[in-house]
Amino acid sequence: MRALPLSELRVVEIGSGDALAYCGKLFADFGAEVIKVEPPGGDPERQTAPLVDSGGRRESAGFAWLNTNKRSIIADLDHPDDVARIERLLADSDLLIDSRHPVAIEASALSHRSLRETQPGLAITALSWFGERGPYRDYLATDSVCRSLAGLVKLVGPAEGPPVLPRDGQIAVIAGLTAFIPTLAGMFARADQGARRFAVNAFEAMLQVTEFDIALALEAGSTRPRIGLNRFGRGFPVGNYPTKDGWLGVTVVTPAQWLGFCAMIGLPELGPDPRYSATNDRFAHADELNSIIGPVLMRKTATEWFERGLELRLPLALVPDMAQLLAQPVMRERGAFGKVEIGTASFEAPVLPQRLTRSPGRPNGRAPLAGEHDDAELPPRRRVAERAAGPDEALPLSGIRIVDLTMGWAGPSAVRQLGDLGADIVKVESCQYPDWFRGTDPRGPYHPERTYEKTYWFQTMNRNKRGITLDLTTEDGRAVLTRLLADADAVIDNYAADVLPRLGLDVAAMQAINPRLVIVTMPAFGITGRWSAARAYGSTLEQASGLPSITGRDGDPPTMQHAALGDPVGGLNAAAALMLGLTHQKKTGEGQHIDLSQVECMLPMLAASIIEQSATGHTSPRIGNRHPRFVPSGCFPCAGEDQWVTLVVQSDAQWAALCRVMHRPDLAHDPALASAEGRRADEDRIEVAVRHWTSGVRPDLAMVTLQEAGIAAGVARLPVDLVGDPHLLATGHWQPVVRPYMGPHLLPSVSYREGFAERPYPIERLAPTLGEHNTEVLHALGLGGAEIAKLRERGVIGNVATTKKSGGARQAAE
Repeated sequence: MRALPLSELRVVEIGSGDALAYCGKLFADFGAEVIKVEPPGGDPERQTAPLVDSGGRRESAGFAWLNTNKRSIIADLDHPDDVARIERLLADSDLLIDSRHPVAIEASALSHRSLRETQPGLAITALSWFGERGPYRDYLATDSVCRSLAGLVKLVGPAEGPPVLPRDGQIAVIAGLTAFIPTLAGMFARADQGARRFAVNAFEAMLQVTEFDIALALEAGSTRPRIGLNRFGRGFPVGNYPTKDGWLGVTVVTPAQWLGFCAMIGLPELGPDPRYSATNDRFAHADELNSIIGPVLMRKTATEWFERGLELRLPLALVPDMAQLLAQPVMRERGAFGKVEIGTASFEAPVLPQRLTRSPGRPNGRAPLAGEHDDAELPPRRRVAERAAGPDEALPLSGIRIVDLTMGWAGPSAVRQLGDLGADIVKVESCQYPDWFRGTDPRGPYHPERTYEKTYWFQTMNRNKRGITLDLTTEDGRAVLTRLLADADAVIDNYAADVLPRLGLDVAAMQAINPRLVIVTMPAFGITGRWSAARAYGSTLEQASGLPSITGRDGDPPTMQHAALGDPVGGLNAAAALMLGLTHQKKTGEGQHIDLSQVECMLPMLAASIIEQSATGHTSPRIGNRHPRFVPSGCFPCAGEDQWVTLVVQSDAQWAALCRVMHRPDLAHDPALASAEGRRADEDRIEVAVRHWTSGVRPDLAMVTLQEAGIAAGVARLPVDLVGDPHLLATGHWQPVVRPYMGPHLLPSVSYREGFAERPYPIERLAPTLGEHNTEVLHALGLGGAEIAKLRERGVIGNVATTKKSGGARQAAE
C-alpha cells in the first residue's frame, strides 16, 4: 500500500472550532498522525447538531466528519501535569495547529513564544478570527459576523433588505484551507530552512472571496446595489430559473453565450437585438427579459435544458437539493461522498476534493470518541526540522517552478497562493486569447486603448508571477511550451476538460514530456465523468453544488450568495492540491495528475446539510437569517440609508447584556425568554425590539456598543468599504503599488503573517503586462535572439493583444 503524502508528519491540534478541525482534517486524511487535544468533557463542538447515536452517546455528525482519521486525548491546559504531558507530546511532533485566542495563547504555559525557544524545530500555525493585532483582535465573532465585516452579506438578498446571512460552516473551509497552504509549504522546506510559525485569520481569508467585488468597485468608483433575490452581479441572465421539473442555473457572460442561449430557448431573434446585445443593456432590461425567458424555460425539465447546454457549451447547471445531490450519478461515479464513522454510527459526507491519482487521500474514515487515545502509546520519533526559520530565510517555495495555464479567477488565484510563498510562476497567455480577466468584450477600446492592461481584478489575481505569450494553436508555440514543461515542477490549467487535449496537450502528453510533473486540471466536474465537458463560472459552480437550495428563507427560490464563490474556493483547493502533489514529488521523485472538480470543491461548504440528509433522511427547512442554536441572530437595520448590523446572541448572559444595551429590562426579567428555547418561541417579538434599537444607531456605533457588552456583532460592509476598514489599515492588508497602464492602486495581501510579524509578506512582483517576460523566460530556455525574433514575427509571441482567430480553440473553464 502506497504511503500517503503526509504520512511522515505528527500534528497536534489545540483549541476548538471548525476551521481548526478542517485544517487538521486535510492533514489527517492525507496521512498525517493528527492528535486532537480536547478539554475535560470533550470538545463542545461534539454537541452541534445534527447528532447521531454513537452507541450510548449522542455525537455531532458534523464534528465527526471534521475529525476523521484523528486521535483524541483529554488534557486540562490549566493543570501543570497536563501541560507537561502536552509539552512531551509536542517534543515528538512536527506541527502544532492552535486555535486558542491570541491573548490566551500569550498568557498560557504553552505560549508560542516559549515554544519557539524550547522547541525551535516545532512548526506552529495559529488560527483566529481577526489575527494577533488590530482593532478587531478581541471582537467576538461568528460566521455571520465575520462575513458581514468581510463585505459578503450586504449585497445579498431582497433590494429592500434585510441582507441574507448564509448558513455556518463555509468560513471553516476557507480559513482551514488558507491555513493549510502556507503551513504545508513551511513543512515542505523545513529540513533546509527550519520550522516556521504562521498566524492565519479568518477575516482576511474571507477577503479572498470579496476581492473581486472590491476590484470591481474600485474600477467603477462605486459598488453595485443589492439587486434582489435570485440575481447575480451585473450580468444577465445569471440566476436560478424554475423549469418543468427542477431548477436550472444560468450564467451568460460573453456575447457568444448570449447568442447561443437565445438559440437554445428558440428565440434567436433576441440575440442580435440591439436592446439586449450588451451585458449592461440586458441587465437594465432584466425584468422585461425575465418575462420572456421564464415561461420558455418552463416548457422543458432542468435536465433537458442542461443537456442541451452541454452540447452548446453554455454554462448551465442543475440546482439540486441535498437528496438530489447525494443521488447524482456523476457524484457517485467520481466518489464524491465517503463513509464517516463514529462509535457505532455511520453516514456519508463529502470527500476532500484533492483527487491525487498516485497518492490519494483517505475517503473520510473513523472519527475518535473523546479521549479515546488517552492510554495509547505513541512511538517516539525525531522531527526533521532542528531549528526555527530565521527572519532572513528565503520564502519556503523558492526554487519551485509552476507553469500557469489558467485564466479568470479560480486558477490564477490558486497559483498566486504558491507565488506568494516564493514559487516561480510563469503565466502563459496568447496575444490572440489573453486571460479573459483582462476583459470579456474585445469591442470598443479593448485593442486601441489596451484596456486589457487596465482591469483591476487581473492585477489582484496575478501578483507574484512572470508572464509570457504563446500561441498554443501553432506547432512553434507548443514546442516552446514543451521546453518550459520539461524543466518545471508543476503545471495547472482550468480550461474545460476537452480544450488542451484538442491541442495535443493532454495529461499523458505532458507526463511524457516530464514524468515528475505535478499536473493539476480543474474543470467544473473534473476531467472524468459524463459532465466533464461542462462550461462553468463561479456562479455555475455554486448552482451545481446545491448551495442555493439551503441559503435564504423557506419558500424563496434557491438563493445565490452574489459573490462568485466557486472561484476562490476552487482556487484554494487547487493550491492545496498543488502543495500535496509537490510534497509527494519531493519525497518520491514522482509526478502525478490531480483531477480536481471545482463543483466537488464546493461540497465541503455545505457539508452540514449533506451530512444531515445522509444521517437523518431529511434537510432542515431554510430559516433565513435566524440561527439554529443562537437567539436572537440576524442582520438588522441601522440609522441611515441601507445601513445594517449583524448580531448574534450566543448565550443567556449575552441575552441579558443585549437587553441592557437596548434599555429593555422588561425583556431581561421575562423568565420565558431566559433560555434560547424560550426566546425561539417568541423570536418575532424579540426581533421587533432589536430593530427598534438598531434603527436609531449608526452601524459602527452599534457594533462597538454591542462588542463592548460582550455580544458578537459586525457592520454589514460593502466591498468598497474595506479599503478604508480600520482593522485592515492597521494590520497592513492593503499594499500601495504603481504599475504601467494602471498607475497607483492598492493590492490585497496574504491572509497570514509569518513568525510574530506585524505585516504580511510584501508583494515582490506586480501582475505582468501581456508578454512582459517573453525574452527573459525564453532566453532561460536556451532560445537565442534570432529564434525569439522569428517567434515574434510569426505571431507566436508578442506584447499586444490581436484579433482572435476564427475557430480558435480556447474555451475557458470559468
